[in-house]
Amino acid sequence: MWWINFQEGSVIPGIIVGCFVAIGGLIFGWDTGNINGIMAMDSFIRDYATNIDEHGKPYITSGQSSLIVSILSAGTVIGSLTANFFADWIGRRWGLILSSTLFTVGVILQVLSTALPLFIVGRMVTGMGVGLISVMVPLYQAESAPKWIRGSIIGCYQLSITIGLLLTTIISNATHDREDTGAYRIPISLQAILSITLAVGMLFLPESPRFLVKRGHPEAATLALSKLRALPRDHPTLQEELVEIELFHEIECDLGKATWKDCFRGNLGKRLWTGCGLQALQQFTGINFIFYFGTTYFKSSGVSRPFVISLIANIVNVVATIPGLYLVERAGRAPLLFIGALGMGFCQLVIGIVGLTTSTDVSNKVLIALTCIYIAFFAMTWGLGGWIVTGEIFPLRVRAKSMSMTAATNWIVNWALSYSTPYLVDDSPDSARLGSKICFIWAGFCFLSVWFVHRFIHETKGISLEQVDGVYHGSTAAKIRNRLSSVTSASLRKRDTIHVNEIIPLHIAAAGGMPSSHPHRSTLSPLSPVHNINGGTQRPSGEEVNASNLERGNGIGIQRIDTSGS
Repeated sequence: MWWINFQEGSVIPGIIVGCFVAIGGLIFGWDTGNINGIMAMDSFIRDYATNIDEHGKPYITSGQSSLIVSILSAGTVIGSLTANFFADWIGRRWGLILSSTLFTVGVILQVLSTALPLFIVGRMVTGMGVGLISVMVPLYQAESAPKWIRGSIIGCYQLSITIGLLLTTIISNATHDREDTGAYRIPISLQAILSITLAVGMLFLPESPRFLVKRGHPEAATLALSKLRALPRDHPTLQEELVEIELFHEIECDLGKATWKDCFRGNLGKRLWTGCGLQALQQFTGINFIFYFGTTYFKSSGVSRPFVISLIANIVNVVATIPGLYLVERAGRAPLLFIGALGMGFCQLVIGIVGLTTSTDVSNKVLIALTCIYIAFFAMTWGLGGWIVTGEIFPLRVRAKSMSMTAATNWIVNWALSYSTPYLVDDSPDSARLGSKICFIWAGFCFLSVWFVHRFIHETKGISLEQVDGVYHGSTAAKIRNRLSSVTSASLRKRDTIHVNEIIPLHIAAAGGMPSSHPHRSTLSPLSPVHNINGGTQRPSGEEVNASNLERGNGIGIQRIDTSGS
């Protein structure tokens, strides 16, 4: 069976762990989409409104609506920017427990609230939890999953986000006709089940082996890796993987800490602009207008049963994400983003035109169909591609810092749009009353995204992260490749072996760092390439270490040689 490798043990524990922590994606999707249905509920408006219109009906002002929706994004910015601190201080595992606990506290505050101030505070606290989760979950998955299925496991997190959006729509659709507070308190309170499940489950899961190595706990790292790989602690394959983790940690230590200023300089600054621009444009495509305000928008456009239409939109989002996981590797990142931006721009343009016409059954059906097509374009392209590209384009030394800034950009733009959109589209006296005309703005940004992809995004499918540096015109990969190749050739002529502490200084020097002593003086011999013709890395045998120990672009593998007699 594909999920079992008898020599290296079962990968099922790693899959189970990775999929379990993807509950964080359900929390993410549920909480970000929850407010869409709640804001349209008559019972919520009746209980929390502070104003009465000329007909005696209570209403929530555009300013209040903006604050309720956008305060979550403000919390996520704080959470995402502080996630690196907590992840390196208390660990990935306890960081997830902290995130889930904080989220649960926010849910309790919302459920207990009877007026807007406490409800808004609760939204802020849950936002901080979501921000932490949005960093902690992919980090834990990447560091714990078996390398040959790591991408699929992280993809489960993105899929879970879309499922979370769907679940909250189903629950809101089931409760919105209730006349009591259960209409909105049930969808809010059910979130706590997910966060409590994640927090309790993490108590029984191992810590990230890489974090334990980083903190100087090799024995604990061995035990954690043993649980994740279903292998005894003294198994050669497990020991090889542990040595690989330790060697990478040494290289990072010798390179030294990159400063925040380094992220903005030269070629790294250009890549940071690319990543931040990509994340900002992902929001400016208008996708969260559908998931935050879709129900309200359909209702104001004369569409009957807007909750059902919102439910259909979320189903499309989930279903379309699945082929996107295949297409991003088959078609490539850049073509997918290019086609997606074109498709979304066309859909938004036509939606805006249809929205200006008189509301009829035909126009409403066209509006619904185009909205679903637009969501499908987003889910298959920008929904996945934006996060994938920003995770690939930065070199190791600045990856964490640069990715935190690109993620923060996403949340900041999310907050700005969620705050300003009610002012732009509402029909209240204090708003711009754009209505469907806002789709022309989204269309403009979609067509701008076409130019952005053509100008700044390079194709990175099927190549290693080290090779991506060369694609984005970085010099590090080329220097490492040239210098490593020369030393390897010389070593082959001399004695057919090379030492780890001959290799590591080359990585350090090429990356601009200074070498130091290396206690792991294992003797290595070159092996044939371990890459397959599609650019993927084959699973190594028990005696091999994956080529990522060196520079993957060379196609050079390494193998330990018994030096006990030397």
